[in-house]
Amino acid sequence: MKSLMKMTWMEARLFLREPASAFFSLIFPLIYLIMYGLISGNEPTPMYGGQRTIEAAIPALTAVIISMTGLMSTTITLTTYREKGILRRLRTTPVSPLVVLAAQVIVVFSMTALGMLLLVAAGRLIYNVRFEGNLLSLVAGFVLSSLSFFSLGFILAGCMSTVRSAWAVAMVLLYPMLFLSGAFFSVELLPKAVQKVAAFIPLTYVVNLLHGLWNGEAWGSHLLDVGVLAGLLVVGVIVSAKIFRWE
Repeated sequence: MKSLMKMTWMEARLFLREPASAFFSLIFPLIYLIMYGLISGNEPTPMYGGQRTIEAAIPALTAVIISMTGLMSTTITLTTYREKGILRRLRTTPVSPLVVLAAQVIVVFSMTALGMLLLVAAGRLIYNVRFEGNLLSLVAGFVLSSLSFFSLGFILAGCMSTVRSAWAVAMVLLYPMLFLSGAFFSVELLPKAVQKVAAFIPLTYVVNLLHGLWNGEAWGSHLLDVGVLAGLLVVGVIVSAKIFRWE
């Protein structure tokens, strides 16, 4: 436990020292939220079922944070450790490599949660955003969504041999997800053919689940979203355990 605490503290410091990770996890969503408010105003819109755009933006931008930390931070950090031989050297020390992985998950999850809290705080203070759902349900949905995308990050980290390749593949996967999942604008605005493609994008189910729970909808209304994300988590853990390389 002591080694895990020390490793977690070190990973947290390294995360915050990396400008790109800290910016896209904590600052970028806040900027986008403020832009939403300035552009869309503070009036209800039929596009989001009578909600204000700013209220629909918070769960959607939370999904953006989850995708960025899951596909970018986790993948690139672990690939960097392997490329530089850090994981290999750790195997020769009393510190278990599994401690490194656990510390990475704890830090990335904490930063993802912090990013969401900053969004909620800014939305409440600046735009008087209302929360209609159940807090425990929203937290559970957030945890499930985060762990599902972290498992994707571990799969990529197991496949990629260099940081450059990890960065390129993560970006290729991330940007289509962001624009086709409803994270930046409603899927209903997309052409019908593109909407069918969105059904195969994991982030779509994160957006749907978080948006529904934010508005107080029951879990029973999102069984497909929960099933897809839970299946993604199970498959991700199994596959990453089989393909992950320490050196």
